[in-house]
Amino acid sequence: MMNFSKVRRGLMMALLAGVAMASAPLPAAHAVEIKGEPKIAFIYAATARDGGWNEALDNARMAVEADLGVKVAVVESIKEEATALKNAIDLFVSRGFNVIVATGYGYSEGILEAAKANPNVAFMNASGATNHANLEGFYVRTYQAWYLAGMAAASTSKSGKIGIIGGFPVGVVNWDVNAFALGAQAVNPVIETTVVYTNSWWDPVKEGEVAEAMLDQGIDVIGNNLSSAAPFIAAEKSGAKSVGFQLDMSKHAPNGHLTSVMFNWDKHLVPTIKAISNGSWEPNEWGAFPGMSDGVVSLSSLSDDIPADVKVKIEATAAKLMAGEITPFDGPIMAQDGSVKVADGASMDDGALWGMDFLVKGVKGTLN
Repeated sequence: MMNFSKVRRGLMMALLAGVAMASAPLPAAHAVEIKGEPKIAFIYAATARDGGWNEALDNARMAVEADLGVKVAVVESIKEEATALKNAIDLFVSRGFNVIVATGYGYSEGILEAAKANPNVAFMNASGATNHANLEGFYVRTYQAWYLAGMAAASTSKSGKIGIIGGFPVGVVNWDVNAFALGAQAVNPVIETTVVYTNSWWDPVKEGEVAEAMLDQGIDVIGNNLSSAAPFIAAEKSGAKSVGFQLDMSKHAPNGHLTSVMFNWDKHLVPTIKAISNGSWEPNEWGAFPGMSDGVVSLSSLSDDIPADVKVKIEATAAKLMAGEITPFDGPIMAQDGSVKVADGASMDDGALWGMDFLVKGVKGTLN
């Protein structure tokens, strides 16, 4: 999990700086041609079954095996530095592997060099910030599902106060925080959403302390944008509700868990590897950015504690999100200070999403 923290921190800082999952524009688009049948390998910075980021990707690896009828090689705990990654990739390539999936931002530069050196090998990198003719970074529109989770949270809050715990105040965390708050406001316009950033991606003790402090303030639904079980355990002990992230976190709060925002990476990886296999894959020059309509992010089952009419509203809103009829960031949207960030009738584009550096009106907390 400590390596995972480096992965996520690197991704967020790069995106905030404007990298936005893109390197220099690619050469003219053309399909990548690998030699022979796909021989696939996954590279992890930490243990594959880490209870969060890597485990969600490892679940996708197993789905790839089942769907394609292949055995996927795995190497774990490969440091996010050039030499370690190069050694792992060189070994795989020397053994005939021609589809390599890396799993973190920290691999971005090393995997770009590997892609340039091995044009007949297809490379993908989860949360990667570099792309090439045979390399594609990919992430997902998590904010769509967090908007729906906010609706669920507001519908069960008796105090009118909900909270969300984030890591660092950077674009892809801020969009989850703001979407959670806006979704809650769609159910209860006057609800208060408190955010606390831990300035860490993995600190169970601090996450538990933050959750306890939120509960002491009368917050009765806690969303956790991190991987630790501590906030769910704290909420469960107090009789409060909770919302999870990355995986279905209901096992940590069997009574109070409302839903979880889940990664379903197989929905992206299986069709992509099939396209690689049949010679039709053309990496996007800016990386892949799928969402709910692609099935790559979703909600786990909704708790029976959510009122039936709100469940219907959540399902209807999800359908509109997937159809592209609405987004969580359609205007008018105001920041905490009352300034207009999205005008009425307008909507945030992807560049503005990646660089989101404000909290919406109705959120209590600071970008610290």
